[in-house]
Amino acid sequence: MKKLNIRKIIGVVLWIIGLSGLLTSLAFVNKKEKTVIADNLTVTILNTEENSFIDEQDVKNFFKARKDSIVKAQLGNIEVTDLEKALNSHPAIENAEVAVDINGDVTMNVTQRTPVVRVFNTDGESYYIDNMSKLMPLSDTYTARVLIATGFIKEPFASRYSIPVNDIIKNDALSKVSVLDDIYTLSTYIAKDSVLASLIHQINVTNDKEIELYPSIGGHIIIFGEVKDVKEKFEKLKLFYTEGLNKTDGWHKYSTINIKYKNQVVCTKK
Repeated sequence: MKKLNIRKIIGVVLWIIGLSGLLTSLAFVNKKEKTVIADNLTVTILNTEENSFIDEQDVKNFFKARKDSIVKAQLGNIEVTDLEKALNSHPAIENAEVAVDINGDVTMNVTQRTPVVRVFNTDGESYYIDNMSKLMPLSDTYTARVLIATGFIKEPFASRYSIPVNDIIKNDALSKVSVLDDIYTLSTYIAKDSVLASLIHQINVTNDKEIELYPSIGGHIIIFGEVKDVKEKFEKLKLFYTEGLNKTDGWHKYSTINIKYKNQVVCTKK
């Protein structure tokens, strides 16, 4: 029969006692933390340089309207997950993170949604598509300076807001009847190109679902055609502007600049 290792047994017993004490202390601290009163709420809007759809006071008013108790409430009664879920349901918010600490501070970091195009449909309704491909309602207090999409656009906000445009792109049946996928594809491409973003201000959809583009200067229409070979068409357009119009001072000579055909630019004089 093996002899018992007294030192090892004592070590195990002391470890158990120490662990029990630690758990008891943590439980006490956790219980004490829950009774701390929240006396400060700080809201930070992270991307104010891009848009101004919402500010700190709007967030505080949002919770006030919901009758959510935050300041002067015990930390144990503040449901962080519920607050984040409520904020993320706000039409102007892309993401929100909420944290509380033992000092009674509640912090909220909010990221606004970023629209890339404003759509005007044939019923006179207007809404945005944001950079996450989701439909976004207009704001009563702020208008984003983004591309405008007009023309033969029938799709109402109510029947499309729950479907991200990326889902339309991936669905052949939806893509055949929708023009929002074409609008979003062009808008995101234009927004990422500084030259195109400064040049083009409007997308127009024709009755046969082809695209026309309206530049901010020149008084002409760019006939884009179907939303295919997007990179090739835009590179051809930029080359024509820099090597053609700039050298001949021809910005106001043409009524249309047609880039729909492969490897050529067809212009119509005024």
